[in-house]
Amino acid sequence: MVTGLTIRDMATADHQAVAEIGFAAWMSSDAWHAGRPDETLIAHVKCAFDAFPAEAPDRITVAAFDGQIVGWAALNGDKNHISDLWVHPQHQSKGIGRALIDTLLQRMIRQGISRVTIHTHASNSGAIRLYERLGFRIVWRGMEFSKSAGTELEKVHMEKGLG
Repeated sequence: MVTGLTIRDMATADHQAVAEIGFAAWMSSDAWHAGRPDETLIAHVKCAFDAFPAEAPDRITVAAFDGQIVGWAALNGDKNHISDLWVHPQHQSKGIGRALIDTLLQRMIRQGISRVTIHTHASNSGAIRLYERLGFRIVWRGMEFSKSAGTELEKVHMEKGLG
């Protein structure tokens, strides 16, 4: 576990930080190895990140160092689906994503959930590596409409059994 990291439910005061971290992590993702996304897509995704904390306030878990939020994860949609994991680029590769996912998995186990799903861009090799290290496996790869991006993207669906 990461030393000094606090994991807790998101508070209303966290909305702006959650949106900013999600957007910064999205912009730095290796999902865009083929080139930077265009300005229309960037604006669309920024709006989606700005809106999401208010739409899902009871489903977001944040990670903080000394009170400063550095990452977050969300359960949105099906009760067994982790919809989001975002860690600020300056804090990536420090175990924060793993700690957030572990926290959500423990909550799901307590709820009696036996299988968890998570999706990401097919070219987001960093996320795929993390999820595989956590025991997820790819069960589907293909084109899928992304509501937050407003376009079709190549995605992977991953799952992990709990128990």
